[in-house]
Amino acid sequence: MNRPTRRFPLLQVALCSGVVAATATLTLFGSDRSVKAALQDSPKTVVDEAWQIVNREYVDGTFNKTDWRAVRQGLLAKNYTSRTQAYDALRDALKKLDDPYTRFMDPKQYEALSSQTSGELSGVGIRLELNEKTKVLTVVEPLENSPAIKAGVKAGDRITAINGKPTKGMSVEDASNQIRGEVGSKVSLRIGRDGTSEFNLPLTRARIELQAVRSSVRQEGKNRIGYIRLNEFSSHAAEQMQRAIQDLSAQKVNAYVLDLRGNPGGLLQSSIEISRMWMDKGAIVRTVDRKGGKEEFVSNGNALTKLPLAVIVDGNSASSSEILTGALKDNKRATVIGSQTFGKALVQSVHSLSDGSGLAVTIAHYYTPNGTDISHKGVTPDIKIDLTDAQRQFLATNPKLIGTKQDPQYARALAVLEQTAFNPTKPSQQSLVNSVK
Repeated sequence: MNRPTRRFPLLQVALCSGVVAATATLTLFGSDRSVKAALQDSPKTVVDEAWQIVNREYVDGTFNKTDWRAVRQGLLAKNYTSRTQAYDALRDALKKLDDPYTRFMDPKQYEALSSQTSGELSGVGIRLELNEKTKVLTVVEPLENSPAIKAGVKAGDRITAINGKPTKGMSVEDASNQIRGEVGSKVSLRIGRDGTSEFNLPLTRARIELQAVRSSVRQEGKNRIGYIRLNEFSSHAAEQMQRAIQDLSAQKVNAYVLDLRGNPGGLLQSSIEISRMWMDKGAIVRTVDRKGGKEEFVSNGNALTKLPLAVIVDGNSASSSEILTGALKDNKRATVIGSQTFGKALVQSVHSLSDGSGLAVTIAHYYTPNGTDISHKGVTPDIKIDLTDAQRQFLATNPKLIGTKQDPQYARALAVLEQTAFNPTKPSQQSLVNSVK
């Protein structure tokens, strides 16, 4: 018996996002019982499930001028000796759509996608890196409220073994896979720390909420700037953003910088909820499906702040990042600073299939409040300032300087906010765009 598919509305950049939002039971085979019986417990089952979903939902009713029924016949006419063969055939069929965002994921890939964009993982809660000089796996930081931080793991600790297996020559990805596991299960890390002998540290894995939002107060002269960096639009991003805005407001900030650089996107609903935290009125985004059906999302009058806002973006700010940026820009709620954004204006729905694999399928196109189609173009910043290769390399090797005056895009955002927050005549942010360029 097939499991019901789950449908997850989202906006995503290839291999960067996806989430759990709603559940729906879908009819996979219609009334063709003979076909259903023939496919039961066969690798062809998943192939036809995926075909049916694309047939029903794909945004382009011509399927990129492909005879999609003939594609099904070809897929079901083949004899697959393994699921891998069926997966490969399905991926080849999806290539006919010429859409990188409509894609099949094997069970491992689907699980990774779901974990990433759900904003949670099961593990001990440490961020690792391979130290450039020593080539030793090193803790960048223990995550908040994690088993690692409760056990006293510190930034700079070296992980020399996992469950007794030496980590020499092990990649960060391999180490992370070994450290993760089922909630309640145990893992032992051997820790090297300056000033003490190596020791074994037993830890019990737990469900950990990943931080999509990081915030701090930056005292810039007389200004108190609330700096917020949003890494992705996961299922926990909106609640984390709400806490960040409220915490910074309680610390009496005068203005905000919202940093979306490198943010690949995520949940559509998350981008809408976060937009409403900044906007008291105005449209956020409009989506259009293959039948021309339109849905418009608008602010709800419950903005958490009306203080001046600057948004920083770059070429890797995509999808949900572009929805938020477009909404704030078109409604003149913020000044957008940085580089042209990625240019992805497509909505995907993600489905789980009966064997644990998954399918992401493009179901709609979206437009900014002004009706702009940003596909392959991106959002144009109000104040365009591109980093040089040298500047990008400098910030990459000195990440603590991101969001400081040594960060040229942040410095330009600060120049705008200094005028907006302290100019007694309170000029509009649009007039400041012209004065600061």
